Amino acid sequence: MNKLIVSALLAGLATATVPAFAEDYASGAIKTMDTAKGEVLTDAKGMSLYTFDKDAAGVSNCYGDCAVKWPPVTAAAGAKAADDFSLVTRKDGAQQWAFKGMPLYLWQGDKKPGDVHGDGMGGVWHLAKE
Repeated sequence: MNKLIVSALLAGLATATVPAFAEDYASGAIKTMDTAKGEVLTDAKGMSLYTFDKDAAGVSNCYGDCAVKWPPVTAAAGAKAADDFSLVTRKDGAQQWAFKGMPLYLWQGDKKPGDVHGDGMGGVWHLAKE
């Protein structure tokens, strides 16, 4: 399986085995990683990504204190969607990455790569998986 799903065009990381589209919020890639809860989507640093049941496809409903605890995975200017990855426009105009239409977030309680402490939080937060 191709572990690198999203590449950073601006950083020149596009290769024959990497889809040539945009970068994630700051780190350059969204990839997959094996964790205690199976294979999940992560940022380039290995931090687990999550989806929120209160979001709708293409719409983020996590703002204010929610977005402090669950930082949205924002896209760099000029980012372009491809395959199962799309961009959601947040209320402040920022672009947020989404997987299969669902906006992606980090969890403030995850401290190191591979942590999955946010999974199941409040019954509405779930690890993003392919």
